[in-house]
Amino acid sequence: MLINDLTLSAVEVRGLVKYFGSLQVLSDVSFKVSSGATVCILGPSGSGKSTLLRCINFLEKPDEGEVFIRGDQVGFANGRAMKEKDLALTRVRMGMVFQHFNLWPHLTVLGNIMESPVHVLRKSKQDCQAQALRLLEKVGLAHKKDVFPHTLSGGQKQRVAIARALAMNPEVLLFDEPTSALDPEIVGEVLAVMKQLSVDGMTMIVVTHEMAFAREAADEIVFMDAGRIIETAAPEKFFLEPQTERARQFLQRYVR
Repeated sequence: MLINDLTLSAVEVRGLVKYFGSLQVLSDVSFKVSSGATVCILGPSGSGKSTLLRCINFLEKPDEGEVFIRGDQVGFANGRAMKEKDLALTRVRMGMVFQHFNLWPHLTVLGNIMESPVHVLRKSKQDCQAQALRLLEKVGLAHKKDVFPHTLSGGQKQRVAIARALAMNPEVLLFDEPTSALDPEIVGEVLAVMKQLSVDGMTMIVVTHEMAFAREAADEIVFMDAGRIIETAAPEKFFLEPQTERARQFLQRYVR
């Protein structure tokens, strides 16, 4: 039974632990994300950021710990592990935007955005097309609706990927370093869309190395190192007055 209480945290992570073989990549990771908040997860490469994101929607199954979306536990129901079909329905509530776009090459831009709402949510093609056109307008790509992904720039592909995630009407969007595969000149067009989503009140968890974006758009910074959360703070406090030596070292290297 879905709880889906709007007074609860949009996402709550409790004590996540994850191993790959003998390597522990997450160690007792816990944090909450309020409804409508943007949380940016920062940290050096290899600190466990992307693994944490994948554990939140159970693309990777945690070895220990719990994840909740508005009070509903992800991956378990009535104390038992969810069947894949039920887990897939839970994942619908959490849109995921990957580094490398993952667009379907055989579908047009419009078809990419319509595919899942039609086949997963069982919505009418007419409604899905109207929604897809609105979302393409929102990300500035209405003029590209009939082209195929191979004709798009990296920034355009990522904006289509964001529109595709939004088409499922998720309660939270998860971004896994969405600009890391892009040329520096086109990073800004993707970040502009993400900033507007933040202004609009979309709940977002963003793994990123874009410090300026984190400083401007985040409501909270979660700083990780070696699989642990080292520090959490509002962006103005984190960037101006980091409380740990590890965070200070990180900022000296990454912030110019």
